[in-house]
Amino acid sequence: MSAWDLPDPAGGAELPPPRPAKDPFWDYRDFLLFGAAAIPSFLAGALIARGLFTVFSHGSRSQAPELLAAQFLGYGFWFTALWFFLWMRYGRPLWKSLAWVPGQGAWSRHAAEGVVLAFGVALGAMLLQAPDIDMPIKRLLDSRLSVLLVGVAAATAGPVCEELAFRGFFMPLLIRSFGPAAGIVLTALPFALLHGPQYGWSWRHLLFIVIAGAGFGWKRYRSGSTIAAAVMHAAYNVTFFAGFILQGKDMPAKW
Repeated sequence: MSAWDLPDPAGGAELPPPRPAKDPFWDYRDFLLFGAAAIPSFLAGALIARGLFTVFSHGSRSQAPELLAAQFLGYGFWFTALWFFLWMRYGRPLWKSLAWVPGQGAWSRHAAEGVVLAFGVALGAMLLQAPDIDMPIKRLLDSRLSVLLVGVAAATAGPVCEELAFRGFFMPLLIRSFGPAAGIVLTALPFALLHGPQYGWSWRHLLFIVIAGAGFGWKRYRSGSTIAAAVMHAAYNVTFFAGFILQGKDMPAKW
């Protein structure tokens, strides 16, 4: 008897297809770990920035450089913790896991949609009569250097870090649990709350931040790319910052 004549050990039945891998592959335990890592990460960033600026500031009175340095050092520690979680638990890379890939569509289109979203939000704020509040960021713009640093951060590191955290990590998990529409909106809610202190917890401002966050989430979902969402977010920020500068009323006197 040849090997071809041996009976099928499975009784002739076809093997079931392999179960598809979870998308995303992380779970809510990782969500909690990443969230818990935020406090020590940003605390370490603040302490290191405070120490460096105490030694090297030479009496500078501007708060913007130190606060921005603390913020982005904190983001650096936070994403290092996430890289460690993903690598140790799953053996997966950070950037590709968070969809930091080009995705569909041209970058110019993503940026143009960010500009359109900014004008739409501005028009909505006018119709809803959102108050002109004394935002903390206005008090940071006390010199030309501060204005330049805040503008650069708003166009680069800010959108990148926020999109990696919210639309790169949080949103795919929520979409897997609740579906695309609910996942996009649920991600936009904590995104708005993050900006609450900046806008004095004005409900009108927070409503439009939810709308903007949903727009960035839609871009991430449709393009499959966190880069696309970050480009849209950066263009949105730049549009508002340009409008703020053109108004000129809260700019430093020597600008």
